[in-house]
Amino acid sequence: MTFVNENYSKLKAGYLFPEIGRRVTDFCTKNPDANVIRLGIGDVTEPLPAAIVAAMHKAVDEMANRESFRGYGPEQGYSFLRDAVAENDYRARGIDVSADEIFISDGSKCDSGNILDIFGGSNRVAVTDPVYPVYVDTNVMAGNTGDGDDSGRYEGLVYLPVTAENGFVPALPEEDVDLIYLCYPNNPTGTVATRETLKTWVDYARDHEAIILFDAAYEAYITDESIPHSIYEIEGARDVAIEFRSFSKNAGFTGVRCGLTIVPKELKGKTADGSKTNLHPLWSRRQSTKFNGTSYIVQRAAEAAYSPEGKAQIGELINFYLTNARLLREGLESAGVTVYGGVNAPYVWLQTPGGKSSWDFFDDLLQKAHLVGTPGSGFGASGEGYFRLSAFNSRANVEEAVQRFQQMIA
Repeated sequence: MTFVNENYSKLKAGYLFPEIGRRVTDFCTKNPDANVIRLGIGDVTEPLPAAIVAAMHKAVDEMANRESFRGYGPEQGYSFLRDAVAENDYRARGIDVSADEIFISDGSKCDSGNILDIFGGSNRVAVTDPVYPVYVDTNVMAGNTGDGDDSGRYEGLVYLPVTAENGFVPALPEEDVDLIYLCYPNNPTGTVATRETLKTWVDYARDHEAIILFDAAYEAYITDESIPHSIYEIEGARDVAIEFRSFSKNAGFTGVRCGLTIVPKELKGKTADGSKTNLHPLWSRRQSTKFNGTSYIVQRAAEAAYSPEGKAQIGELINFYLTNARLLREGLESAGVTVYGGVNAPYVWLQTPGGKSSWDFFDDLLQKAHLVGTPGSGFGASGEGYFRLSAFNSRANVEEAVQRFQQMIA
């Protein structure tokens, strides 16, 4: 009999979003006439920008001709896209990142899980709480944790609470840790990290020889000029940080799939004998072995995001979703709900009215208002009593959702 990876048995009943889907499906089956508005999963709703669509069509046409057909591409990504990322996302902001430190992939979700392949199993891992579930679940799958308790916390992980009480700023670990997951603008709370906060973390990582796994998937939503878009804006971060980025939420690539990971060449990890080794070649080898590269068509589409037309059209998309977030935030506040986020991020994080549990409020909202959000407790124990709403929807749906929410709370 073939043995299985028993770490999977440690995972809780279901990944957060499939459980939401199960409950919504059950409700819709029993209430087929209900007009359910979904503000739960952070999936974009607006069409791809025209400049990106045009680039995809052109790339498809290239694939139809022998002279311009492309087969296997470089696993690290085509130079035309890596160069565009380096120039527009980093050098234009005065950030020292070279094109050959950029690895193109099929999404930052995949990268944030796959990155564990280059790290040993004895690392002490710290995560904020609440947290994007992928960070935790992939560590469980990799065998980096013990069992989980009833609140969803796993033995072996160091949890850093982020709540209203500490201003959603995680305190430094009281014990030494080796890997630190940070996500800003934050999913799920919609809050951001100041330059001072990120410097504190970079200094900690340098002092403790730790590595920060920095998820910047929502950086395009930052409107406050004082807030860093990249951890590499902080002095010394190249020595201690890996950064993940995505085209999903800015360019609408949730169904197209393209992301990237930055691994600075000077970034090092430690071997069992205490010597240090560079992580850049390890990640390059991992990608070359387990990944055949992102589609040429998709990479040409991503390149178009940096054209003048692409930048303008993506800017319109971001403004559209940020306006949705503002409408949600202001509508809830007018109903007396305590709300966070939704300013430099497409997520609104609210305290559940009446002190209800997160899942009870989820069911209440679905049954009474036919609205779907995401229970805060699904993101971690410290998310209990909170609830996430996504701004990724049509304007009409957002306006209708606000009205329903206000009527339910009244």
